[in-house]
Amino acid sequence: MGFLWSLLWAALLINQAVGEYGMAHFSELGKSKGKDYCIFFNSKWAHLPQDLNKASRLQTYDLTASVLCSASDVPKGGFPNRIAMVLRGNCTFYEKVRLAQINGAKGLLIVSKERLIPPFGNKTQYEEIDIPVALLSYSDLLDITKSFGEKRQVAMYAPSEPVVDYNMVIIFLMAVGTVAVGGYWAGSRDIKKRYMKHKRDDGVEKQDEETVDVTPIMIAVFVVMCCSMLVLLYLFYDHLVYMIIVIFCLASSVGLYSCLWPFVRRVPFGKCRIPENNLPYCHKRPQVRMLLLSALCVAVSITWGVFRNEDQWAWVLQDALGIAFCIYMLKTIRLPTFKACTLLLVVLFIYDVFFVFITPYFTKSGESIMVEVAAGPSGSSTHEKLPMVLKVPRLNFSPLSLCDRPFSLLGFGDILVPGLLVAYCHRFDILMQSSRIYFLACTVGYGVGLLITFVALALMEMGQPALLYLVPCTLLTSLTVALWRRELPLFWTGSGFVPPPIVMAPINCTQTPGPPTAETIVNPEPQISDTSSQCEEPAQSAPENVPHLAEDAACKSD
Repeated sequence: MGFLWSLLWAALLINQAVGEYGMAHFSELGKSKGKDYCIFFNSKWAHLPQDLNKASRLQTYDLTASVLCSASDVPKGGFPNRIAMVLRGNCTFYEKVRLAQINGAKGLLIVSKERLIPPFGNKTQYEEIDIPVALLSYSDLLDITKSFGEKRQVAMYAPSEPVVDYNMVIIFLMAVGTVAVGGYWAGSRDIKKRYMKHKRDDGVEKQDEETVDVTPIMIAVFVVMCCSMLVLLYLFYDHLVYMIIVIFCLASSVGLYSCLWPFVRRVPFGKCRIPENNLPYCHKRPQVRMLLLSALCVAVSITWGVFRNEDQWAWVLQDALGIAFCIYMLKTIRLPTFKACTLLLVVLFIYDVFFVFITPYFTKSGESIMVEVAAGPSGSSTHEKLPMVLKVPRLNFSPLSLCDRPFSLLGFGDILVPGLLVAYCHRFDILMQSSRIYFLACTVGYGVGLLITFVALALMEMGQPALLYLVPCTLLTSLTVALWRRELPLFWTGSGFVPPPIVMAPINCTQTPGPPTAETIVNPEPQISDTSSQCEEPAQSAPENVPHLAEDAACKSD
């Protein structure tokens, strides 16, 4: 139980974030033709022009032998009307840029041997500085020195990217597809378990994971956990980020196994069970194909964990593992009533809005806690990113393609929270025989809410709390369908899942039971409950190891 909740709160910590990449165009002094290099800047120090032709071309002052942390590092005469280039380290970004500005510099390029991060400060420092400051990689500095020598000039600019990128289509299809498949599978699986409740089954079906019914108390505890963990990550990011990465590896491997097992189970190979042993998790003699599938899932998860920072291809593995994780959670966590759905979605709606839009008024940097944690704090020494997101690199052609590939992100929480409502709608559809109208309407509402999120992202050019748009679209759509069908009382309380008992006629034990009727589908339990007193005592059940012995015999005969 606790493991499931830890997975879910980890998924809800993420929202979208946008980095600030720019270009530094170097050329020989007095010439316009040159070469672009990637820089990472913070527009709160000073904005960069979007067009290279509007950027000032200034001569550089190479002080990369120094870190520019004290007045003694400033050369005689300062940096009059030049762009200073210094090494990163030993002091804050503010101390460097302040020394550069008061000594006449028109900009500052900080050369970093580590991964590029936006140069950060606080609100007061941002107001004091009016020259641009950016980070340049050390490998690019070596190429610049080789290509242009000592007398060179630079123009810094930040080309705008298209508002809409094709990767949004990919994220939309992945998110809506995950919600639809997970909600449909969760609803169908829940109904199947109800049908099989009184049937003895020693096969592999009994090995499926159990569902967890969410209660109001669990929702309250869960939200407190989310808030506490988000604040702790904001304060101790470098210490806790690896814990989240480990949780994701474990959770995604379990989710991948859960999604692939129904297909592997249909493969007519590997049914043999391992010999009797006392090994943990193996004393029940699992099938060979189960162990092979487990090994494959763990291997995929470990591969991602080792190569998680390979931007060229690791995002594909992360998205595949993330989708499997979300489907697994949708199958496992169950909201029993629309009342519980509304409570969970509204509380998390408030949580999302608060940590994106309200927390900037309480932080020293003026950044929201949600965006800081999602993007990775600027002062982080690990430069690790939280993995609980779907991520797709930008697909449009841009000069910024020289930089680390910028990604569009969608947090798992923006899939899981509405997805739990979609799963509830599907279960209600099946039990009320309503032709899946609730399921389809809620899924369409989710898609519309996601489109609105993308539009808001494009218009505001900042990370958006997706639940701000997804929660109203899904809740109001489901509520409208319930009102239109005049089923709101049943839909709100989940009464459709527990109809009044049905009076049954005496059963003739010699007759073969016919196919289930509509009444037995709604409430299958009374069909079975009172027959034991009218029928003969059933024969003694076979020992539990008989199926295993039969499988072993079949394996030997092969």
